[in-house]
Amino acid sequence: MKPVLPLYQHPTCVILVDDSASFVASLAFQMPAGQKVKSFSCSVEALRWIFSTFRRSLEEDVLCHLVDRPPLGDKYADQDSDGDADHHRALRKVLEPQRFLAPAVVVVDYAMPNIDGLDFCQALEGLPCKKILFTGEADELIAVDAFNRGLIDHYIKKSDVLALERLEQAIATLERDYFFQRSVELQSYYSSHRFDFLYDECLGQLVQDMIRRYGFVEHYVFPEPSGILFFDADGSATLMVIENEAGLQSHLEAAEEYDAPMALQEALRKHSVVPFFWPSGGMYNGQLRDWQQYCMPAILCEGKEKFFWAFFSMPAHFLDSEIYSYRHFLRESEQKAIPCEYSRCGPCCR
Repeated sequence: MKPVLPLYQHPTCVILVDDSASFVASLAFQMPAGQKVKSFSCSVEALRWIFSTFRRSLEEDVLCHLVDRPPLGDKYADQDSDGDADHHRALRKVLEPQRFLAPAVVVVDYAMPNIDGLDFCQALEGLPCKKILFTGEADELIAVDAFNRGLIDHYIKKSDVLALERLEQAIATLERDYFFQRSVELQSYYSSHRFDFLYDECLGQLVQDMIRRYGFVEHYVFPEPSGILFFDADGSATLMVIENEAGLQSHLEAAEEYDAPMALQEALRKHSVVPFFWPSGGMYNGQLRDWQQYCMPAILCEGKEKFFWAFFSMPAHFLDSEIYSYRHFLRESEQKAIPCEYSRCGPCCR
């Protein structure tokens, strides 16, 4: 069974490569607002930049440092299983500014001098980036053969009247595939029953709906409590805590053991609240006087099983460092961009 959600996803950089400087400039200009695009009219320069970026990002696993400890504090770190330790390590990999420069999708022209599009894609073999070949009419059979051989992930004809629309759709699909591929490296998430929601179509659709509704641009699977950590473009964090019936039953048993207020016990028994007892390590322990502030009304998502979810603001101490936001990244990129002539061998960045 395949997961329906990648373990994380954030904005990336789309690479455009075409020997026509005017064409690549026009194509970059037509990309959706907010999409980071780096365009090259020289294939050698493009390859040099991609390899340089991936050497850095692969060493850092694209992500980096959200917290310097497991989310619930150092005193719980020694209690972690190996899988939990993996989850915590994964969550630490969030704040690296370079994550937004990850060249997840490369769009390359076929008919280029010196290095044609297929040779270019062949040179990228072994890198996790996805490749789209932009072709002319006469190149379609070549593109089909390259796709069948796994050399490219998609191809689009330049003459197609819907070429730009198809390109945007392909980029979005392949960027998501890129993150699924990277998620395989963190299999401990997928092997834990706490993250069964990663396989649920209904929950996956819900996450996508929340992304569109609230303008979230990044999301990361959160280890404890299990759920999804979202960031908007300004770096504001929202935690979606996701519980199943077994999880709420565990909360109820802890509440009963510590003789919690009957109102809390009844709410957990009826699955009407989702708790986030972060001061006490995740479970009610009898020391939380105002339990209501750590609970939110449960919203049901019923797919293959029942999931109960709620949004919480992140406690300040969970985020030890200032979030390097996507808006900050775009603003810095614009400030660093230098107006220039679109020279044949000069990379152009929007």
